[in-house]
Amino acid sequence: MTWQEQKLPADHPPVKSGRIGVLVVNLGTPDAPEKGPVKRYLAEFLSDRRVVEIPAIAWQPILRGIILNTRPKKSAHAYSQVWTEEGSPLAVITRKQAEAMQDRLGDGVMVDWSMRYGKPSIPDQIQKLMDAGCDRILLAPLYPQYSGATTATVVDKAADKLKDMRWQASLRTLPPYHDDPAYIDALEADITRQLDALDFSPEVLLLSFHGMPQRTLELGDPYHCHCQKTSRLLQQRLAGRDMRIRTTFQSRFGPAKWLEPATDTVIGEEAARGTKRLAIAAPGFSADCLETLEELAIQGREQFIEEGGEKFAALSCLNTSDAGLAMLETLLRRELAGWIDC
Repeated sequence: MTWQEQKLPADHPPVKSGRIGVLVVNLGTPDAPEKGPVKRYLAEFLSDRRVVEIPAIAWQPILRGIILNTRPKKSAHAYSQVWTEEGSPLAVITRKQAEAMQDRLGDGVMVDWSMRYGKPSIPDQIQKLMDAGCDRILLAPLYPQYSGATTATVVDKAADKLKDMRWQASLRTLPPYHDDPAYIDALEADITRQLDALDFSPEVLLLSFHGMPQRTLELGDPYHCHCQKTSRLLQQRLAGRDMRIRTTFQSRFGPAKWLEPATDTVIGEEAARGTKRLAIAAPGFSADCLETLEELAIQGREQFIEEGGEKFAALSCLNTSDAGLAMLETLLRRELAGWIDC
């Protein structure tokens, strides 16, 4: 341990320190499935220079003049289709993951959660942990595959907060875990469980990852390679099942060329070639969200059935499954080594 119990003089001002914090972070969500909150969320998200790598002088007029005046209404409708009584699925699941980690890691660690875009924000949650005495914090972006538009922007936001703090916490960052045996084990166990529970045997399983512009790969972002390695390792584990497995990329945005093949394109191709039974898993998402619940489970199903398919299943993400929580605990304990007794 790097910290010893303080023994302050009786007249010393109260100081809270010595605690260890864990901050799990996911992408973000609007506060409500309504046009106004969605517009605020999209403005923050699409103004991030790591997300949209177009010079601001060219991008901001397009964003402010066109996109934020047209897209929020459509996106709000999509969010309304997946919103729950507890709120945004992504926020609810991320909170429950953090609560589960608090139970598993015990009182020696303070676990909280945040969203990169929206609330609760990373700066606010870092301050909350520091105010509680956490001067050592593990920042845990829940992105298995690294990208500048995901993991890096979480670290950026945390650094912006630290830059303004007189007393900075010592910070560790959870590395990408795209090929970690604990992650692949969890995916294998949970996908197998869900496939076995279906009332049909899929002919094809799509492994759908969030898309990125092709340019990010050409500039050296390892995201595409990380996705492909996850897919390859998972396919090896599922090789005994009688089904074809394909890797795809979803959620294209704008006119630029994106990573291929696109998930919706492949759904159409499979229906056209006579595939009748199809399942989709989204191993790059740590929690179900708009992209999995609406884009895959609703739009994907509608497309496949309309184009000739008969049986379709969108499998849940790891979420708070037994396999998912066991994996997350393993990863966090590993990164907390030296700070806690693992």
